[in-house]
Amino acid sequence: MKRLLLTVLAMALIAVAAHLFMPNPALAASRSEINRDVTAALKQLYESNPTAKVIGDKAVAVLVFPSITKGGFIVGGQYGVGALRKGGKTVGYFNTVAGSWGLQAGIQKYGYALFFMNKKAMATLKNRKGWELGTGPSVVVVDAGLAKSLTTTTLKDDVYAVIFDQKGLMAGIGLQGSKITRIHPDK
Repeated sequence: MKRLLLTVLAMALIAVAAHLFMPNPALAASRSEINRDVTAALKQLYESNPTAKVIGDKAVAVLVFPSITKGGFIVGGQYGVGALRKGGKTVGYFNTVAGSWGLQAGIQKYGYALFFMNKKAMATLKNRKGWELGTGPSVVVVDAGLAKSLTTTTLKDDVYAVIFDQKGLMAGIGLQGSKITRIHPDK
């Protein structure tokens, strides 16, 4: 009986995850909605994390995903949309998608920003097939410990990632394996 109950629960969670994570053109965010959410997320991030502001001031561009939804039970996935800002202006729209399997259960929302520190790192976003994090330029996740030691003179890596606004219950957040692809949302 327990096995049947667990199987039914797993199937229900997979169905919910599929509904949450599969892009639906009817529910797709418009450019103005994405820009509004990115602006609000960046403002909140810079106010709550002074290190992110320091990195942002030195970055060539920043790619912000204000709301990623991640969920799963054994099999999981995550999805979100965001915008690339260069000089304070949006220059492109992207989605991030990842799938996973293993010991996991729960649902979570969070955002992240990728700070591109040079043009070489920016070139990875021009790949028509997308960019899988963990390939290409090095990505350094800025946690509380690293944030204390970063200054404008120690910023030497290609890309810095800052995760923010975590809500929900799910063990761990990993960016490696996330695929970032350019999208063309409706106006």
